[in-house]
Amino acid sequence: MCGIVGYIGKNEAAPVLIKGLKKLEYRGYDSAGIAVFGDGIHVVKTKGRLADLDAKVQTMGGVEGHVGIGHTRWATHGAPSDVNSHPHTSMNGRISVVHNGIIENYLQLKAELEEKGYVFASETDTEVVAQLFDYYYDGDMVDTLIRVIGRIRGSYALGILCSEKPDEIVAVRKDSPMLVGIGKNENFIASDIPALLEYTKDYYLLNDNEIVVLKKDGITILDLDKNEIKKDIYNVTWDISAAEKGGYDYFMMKEIMEQPKAFKATISPRIVDGEIKLDNIKYTDEDIKNINRIHIIACGSAWHAAIVGKYVIEDYARIPVEVDLASEFRYRNPILDKNDICIIISQSGETADTLAALREAKRQGIRILAIVNVVGSSIARESDDVLYTWAGPEIAVATTKGYSTQVALMYLLAMKFGQARGYLSAEEVKKLTAELELVPGYIEKLLTMDEELKELAKAHAHANDVFVIGRGIDYAVALEGSLKLKEISYIHSEAYAAGELKHGTISLIEEGTLVVAIATQDPLYEKLVSNVKEVKARGAYVVAIAKEGNTEIAEVADKVIYIPQINDKFTASLNVIPMQIFSYYVAIERGCDVDMPRNLAKSVTVE
Repeated sequence: MCGIVGYIGKNEAAPVLIKGLKKLEYRGYDSAGIAVFGDGIHVVKTKGRLADLDAKVQTMGGVEGHVGIGHTRWATHGAPSDVNSHPHTSMNGRISVVHNGIIENYLQLKAELEEKGYVFASETDTEVVAQLFDYYYDGDMVDTLIRVIGRIRGSYALGILCSEKPDEIVAVRKDSPMLVGIGKNENFIASDIPALLEYTKDYYLLNDNEIVVLKKDGITILDLDKNEIKKDIYNVTWDISAAEKGGYDYFMMKEIMEQPKAFKATISPRIVDGEIKLDNIKYTDEDIKNINRIHIIACGSAWHAAIVGKYVIEDYARIPVEVDLASEFRYRNPILDKNDICIIISQSGETADTLAALREAKRQGIRILAIVNVVGSSIARESDDVLYTWAGPEIAVATTKGYSTQVALMYLLAMKFGQARGYLSAEEVKKLTAELELVPGYIEKLLTMDEELKELAKAHAHANDVFVIGRGIDYAVALEGSLKLKEISYIHSEAYAAGELKHGTISLIEEGTLVVAIATQDPLYEKLVSNVKEVKARGAYVVAIAKEGNTEIAEVADKVIYIPQINDKFTASLNVIPMQIFSYYVAIERGCDVDMPRNLAKSVTVE
C-alpha cells in the first residue's frame, strides 16, 4: 500500500525512481509522482499509472538531477488526482515529502498552519508534513524532522527532500515499512526490496522512530536523541528474476505455478526422518502441554489459513483455538490468559492491523509466534518466535503461494503440538509427514488441469453471483476460493458453510446460479451431496470438487473436479488450486488486471 523510493548518487535520479516504483506496482496505487533536485526541486506527478507518469516526464524532456524521491499513492485522504498525488511540497517549494501511512491529527495541524499563513493545495494528510517541516526548518534536517515527528500522530514512512540541502535525503518510519539500500557512490530508501534489486542486494531495516540521513557516499542512522545506531546489514538471498514474470502474462499465474516448489521449501527443512523440527522456536514439550488456548490472528487470506489451522490443531493437539480478524481483535477487549499463546500470520510481516493486534497481545504479556514470509519484517522482529514460510517474493495482490505455505505451517504446528501433548504418537507423525511430503506432487498434478479450468471459466465469466459451499475444512477453503474470485474478477461471490444454506441463503439460488461445492471431507461427504441436491432442485449449476473415487457426486453435480486421495486434513492444500486457476481465468475473460485489482493493495499498512 503506497510505494516509496528515494535515490541519491551518481546517476540521473528520475529513471531510477520510476524504475523502482514500477517494481512496487503490486502494492496497489492510483497515482504516482517524483520530486528531483536540479536547480531547485522539480515535481512531476499524475493520477493514473506509472506509464502516465513516465510519459509526462518524457514529454517534458526528462527531469535532471542526481537526488530525488518518488511515490505511488493508494488514496486515503482525498480522491485520486494530480493535486492529491505525492510528492507534496511546502507552499514555498522548499520541502518535498513522500509518505506511506496516515497522519491522524492532520486536521488540527492544518488549522494551526493556516493560521500562520500557510495555504494548502491538496486534500491530503501528507501535505501537512511538508508545510510543518518548512515551518520548523532551521537549517538542520535531522533537528527539524525530530520536531515534526514530535507533533504528528499516526503511522508513517517519510522521505524528505529540501532544496537547501540537495546533498541529502532524510527519512523515518513508524508502523510503516522502510528499508535503506546500500550502494556504491549511491544509496536508496524504499518500501520494499524489489525496488532495489537492480542496484543492490544489501540493505538496512529501520525500526520505529529511527532516522536515516542518506548521502551519496554515506548512510547515517540515528535515534530521536541523535545517537548514531549501528545496524546489521541484510542481504537479499533471491535473484531479481524471482521478482520478474518469467514468461507468464501475470505474476499471479507464475505464483500459482510456483506452489509445489514453495510448499516443498516450507516443509522439507522441517521434516527430518519423519520428525518435525520447527527451526529454533523456543517451545519445549512442557511449554506446549501448558498451553491453555491459542489465538490465531490474521487478515484476508491469512485469516482463511488460520481457520484451517483451527480445525487441524484442535483435532490433532486438542487445544482450543480462537481465530480472530486482526482488525477486530484489539477492539473487542480480548480475554487472554497467561498460558495462552498468539499465532500471528502475515505474508508481508507489515500488515498494520495484524501488527497492532500483536502489540496488544504483547502488552498483555502473551507469547507470540509469527508466521511470515518476509525476513526481518516488523512482525518477525517483534515476535518471540518466528516461522518463515520461505515462499519467495509474492508480487500479485491476490495471494496464492503465500496462503499455501501458511497452511503448510499450520499442519506442522498441529502435528508438533499433538505429539508433544500425547495425542499423536511418533509413528503417527511419521505416517502423516510422509503423506504431507506427497502434497507438492499432487499440486503439480492439479496444475495440469489448466486448460480444463480455462474452458470452465469462459462458460461462467459473466455470472452475477457465485456461491462456494463446504463443510469443515472445506468451508475454510470455500472462504479462500470465494475471496480469490471476487477480488480479481469483481464477481459477487460468497462462501457459506453448506449446512447453513437452508437458514436463509438458499433463497438466493435461482435458475443458472453457479454453486461451487467442495466435498472432500470423508465424514461429511454424504451430507454435502445432500446440500448439492438442495441447490440443484432450485436450478443451480453445480461444480463440485471431490476426491478421486467419490464418483457418486457426479450423479448430482454438473461438473466434477477430482483431487488425489489424501488425508482429510491436508485437502486444504489441494482444493484451493482449482479455485485459484478458475478465478484467474474468469478475471482474464472479463478483462481485469489480475495482478493489481481495483482498490486493493498487496501490503496493507494502514488500518
